[in-house]
Amino acid sequence: MIAIGGSIGTGLFYGSAQGIALSGPAIVLGYALCGVVMFLIVRALGEMTVREPVAGAFSHFAYKYWSPRAGFVSGWNYWFNYIAVSMVELAVVGAYVNYWLPGVQPWLSAAFFVAAITAVNLLGVKAFGEFEYWFAMIKVAAIVGMIVLGAVIIALGINKSPGTLPEPSLAHLWDLGGFMPGGMSGFLMVLVVVLFSYGGTELIGITAGEAENPHRTIPQAINQLIIRFLIFYIGSMTVILAIIPWDRIDGQLSPFVQIFQGIGLSGAPHVLNFVVLTAAMSAYNSALYSNARMLHALSDQGNAPKYLSRISGNGIPLAGVLTSTGVTSLAVLVVFLWPEFAFNYLLSIALIAGIVNWTMIVVTHGKFRRRLGAEETAASPFRLPGGRFSAWGVLLFMALVIVQMAMSDTYRTAVVAGPAWLAGLLIAYAVKQRRQAVVPEPAPPKDSAPSRERMV
Repeated sequence: MIAIGGSIGTGLFYGSAQGIALSGPAIVLGYALCGVVMFLIVRALGEMTVREPVAGAFSHFAYKYWSPRAGFVSGWNYWFNYIAVSMVELAVVGAYVNYWLPGVQPWLSAAFFVAAITAVNLLGVKAFGEFEYWFAMIKVAAIVGMIVLGAVIIALGINKSPGTLPEPSLAHLWDLGGFMPGGMSGFLMVLVVVLFSYGGTELIGITAGEAENPHRTIPQAINQLIIRFLIFYIGSMTVILAIIPWDRIDGQLSPFVQIFQGIGLSGAPHVLNFVVLTAAMSAYNSALYSNARMLHALSDQGNAPKYLSRISGNGIPLAGVLTSTGVTSLAVLVVFLWPEFAFNYLLSIALIAGIVNWTMIVVTHGKFRRRLGAEETAASPFRLPGGRFSAWGVLLFMALVIVQMAMSDTYRTAVVAGPAWLAGLLIAYAVKQRRQAVVPEPAPPKDSAPSRERMV
């Protein structure tokens, strides 16, 4: 549920409108393709996590199987990624609140939810789990309900706004310029928006350190994710595009709200607006949870200030939560100063950081297998299907998405900022190493990630 909560958020409920404008109904194919790629990434992570369930999994595995430098870069990049994701979620909550309260400034809505989600994360991991479970359950139930209700509307041809919209029909998937009205260029560009929607799936690796019986629950969760995500994403997009022709989706509202507003079902738009607001908060909640654990893991490795390893009496990495919240609060300022373009630019920065994370997971997995050797790898109970062929396929796909980002005025900035950010991390690591050479520090523990007992 944490993985679902982290991934089904603004990218689907709000960003899908941008994707539909780029590729029309072909966005359905985009969700299917990106879903398969993300499944392979999480399976690679799952193979390592099942063998060694620890908190801060990405950084820990890169540190252990690649190099201390890779662990430093992986951990800090992951933290930065979810700071950006948090900012993306906060950039749009104002639009959801304004649906009911148009007079409320978007930055005020962002500030309120920063305080609320921080409070949830400070209550304890059990309280966080309960909140996240229900946050995720609300949106899952809403998506399933929307798909079922939408299927009934399509089957019966219900349309309470005949002068505004044509009769619902699956034919709308191909009768307005074909299935791919934006051509191959539009389809390739939509992969950028769609891939962001799947960000958060890898949160399963972060939860392993605090999960009961991770050797059983992690494989089960990973294997179920692909089926659920494909149902949620492909099912919801198919219903939306069958009820509202793709060229009528204006992006002013979430497409999930617009379909029921357009067909005149009273009350339904308000319910769905509540759902999309909850979804944004769920994704932010998951991001803050994972960021706090990552800072804790980095501190235990000696790759972050020592104060970040502090744990409160109820088992919460308190310093990590408060530090992540403080940096994320910059989103309030961004929304206040640049509300018009905050979403797209923050999304592009979050995506490039996410691509670095996913790439490092796959590369680390290859080094992990080489360390184990062929015999131990073959005996592993939970392996990446396709092995190195799947890994190379994922890496080529990531390269394709980066090329598409470089071709877009909106996303090109992130393609430049990404290498600059990585260079900054490498410089920071070199400075850290030089300081340690002058004043030696105690070596990090053999197992550089915190134990389950300590965190819980």
